[in-house]
Amino acid sequence: MGKTELRIEIDADLLARAKAAGLAVEAIAEDAVRARLTSLSDDEKARLWAEENAEALKAQRERIDAHGVFGEDLRTW
Repeated sequence: MGKTELRIEIDADLLARAKAAGLAVEAIAEDAVRARLTSLSDDEKARLWAEENAEALKAQRERIDAHGVFGEDLRTW
């Protein structure tokens, strides 16, 4: 996967100290984001998914309201 540029703000003194200590701040930030995503609970993952897909979910509900569920006319129960 490719990388994208991200502009973040960090305390200048903290950044200088990290660089002086030989820390790769970019790698640390990426690792921290990856760790946070890994540690999300199932509820948090579901909430994020619902937020990311809210537009598609709304469109699907509107389609069902307008046209019904696919195959509904074939149901015998």
